[in-house]
Amino acid sequence: MSNLIGRKKEIATLQELYDSNQAQFIAIYGRRRVGKTFLVDEALKEKITFRHAGLSPVDEKGKQNLLKEQLKQFYLSLQLHGMSPSRCPTSWLEAFFMLEKWLIEQDNGEKQVVFLDEIPWMDTPKSGFMTAFEGFWNNWACHRPNMMLIVCGSANSWILDNLVNNHGGLYGRVTYEMKLSPFTLEETEEFFRSRGISFSRYDIVQCQMILGGIPYYLNYFRKELSLPQNIDRLFFAENPKLRDEYDRLFASVFSNPDDMKKIVECIGSKRSGATRKEIAQTTRIAESGNQTKMMKALIASDFATKYLPFGANKREEHYKLTDSFCIFYLKFLRKHESRDPEFWTHNENMQQLVSWRGFAFEEVCLRHISQIKDALGIRGVVSSQSSWSLKGNENEDGSQIDLLIDRDDNIVNMCEMKFYSDTFAVDKDYERTIVRRINLLSGMIPKKKAVRSTLITTYGLARNEYSRAFQQVVTMDDLFIY
Repeated sequence: MSNLIGRKKEIATLQELYDSNQAQFIAIYGRRRVGKTFLVDEALKEKITFRHAGLSPVDEKGKQNLLKEQLKQFYLSLQLHGMSPSRCPTSWLEAFFMLEKWLIEQDNGEKQVVFLDEIPWMDTPKSGFMTAFEGFWNNWACHRPNMMLIVCGSANSWILDNLVNNHGGLYGRVTYEMKLSPFTLEETEEFFRSRGISFSRYDIVQCQMILGGIPYYLNYFRKELSLPQNIDRLFFAENPKLRDEYDRLFASVFSNPDDMKKIVECIGSKRSGATRKEIAQTTRIAESGNQTKMMKALIASDFATKYLPFGANKREEHYKLTDSFCIFYLKFLRKHESRDPEFWTHNENMQQLVSWRGFAFEEVCLRHISQIKDALGIRGVVSSQSSWSLKGNENEDGSQIDLLIDRDDNIVNMCEMKFYSDTFAVDKDYERTIVRRINLLSGMIPKKKAVRSTLITTYGLARNEYSRAFQQVVTMDDLFIY
């Protein structure tokens, strides 16, 4: 387990479940490339009795008989684990019966770990997979105290709909669900340190802005290269390592990847996201049950989030793109025409990059909201967070606040997030902007509550005659505290 970075809670949980004296059915899900398989391999090293991974729909695209291919691969996995050759199963009922027979032969009373990776890929159309899988667990596996069944998948909505929230034969059968999240800033720093890669925290935050703390992507970094050089190698060089990742990402997780990409591109075009009506107008995917299902799938797979802007009604719910990799791709790669293999290195100070860093930093902050609350000393205070915007008109400018922390102790933290290469200095005009926002917000909240202006930035606040605009300051270092 020495190779694992972070995941301490998950490792302890898997070990506790392994040591239990009852049958366990564990569902692990999370964004593709987040490290689900690696977690199971490392936490239960040399304890896995049988493992199998479904065939990728990306690699198998165009094949006429996906069921036949999936069954053949399952049969080969059984043989690799020592089952005597017989004949390839023709149905999933027969395949799971073969697995049961083989597990009985191997049973010596010790825990038997069955690991089915990328299980959503096995459930091909009209394959009967779910019926057979239900039979495997309900009729046999759940009655064996030494059974530990672990299933993984990147199609989070499939895991949730078919296993965790199943209302049929598997209702209430999952004994433990585990959602694996991307690395935090602290875990990303630990990851780089373990590989001898020396980056400043300023660069680690930028790395998080681009790759979102996904371990698979971080694994491509080379220690002799700077951050810009590594980014060029991954995205802009000749034959870059992650050239096809965006398309593969959607094709491997969703059965309708093109429509999903249309929605992602729509909600990613605005910092505040889009309503269902706006999504329908832009993508021509009607506001229907199908659109609802697609939005739920994007949220479940950690590509997007749904939120209600401060003071808005239910019909104004917004869907916002939150996956850093997708945001970066849409901003710099989808229509990228430059043939410069060192684009990132040569354009570090380009205004487009400077502007992107501003809102990308906001996304990093929103993913570290618990660290922000700790830095503000409000861990024990009940609170909620949202954004707020006010449309301008002929007489008055609009205003937008990307993070409001509404607290039960009658304080509302109005947070400004600034990614800056030095201490941030407030000038006269910006102080006026902050004061105006405080006044506007104060007029919208209950009278018993007070607005507290809060700055979240890299290196802190430069003290001058206007720095009183902020009452509290959270720095980049605070975001690295676990």
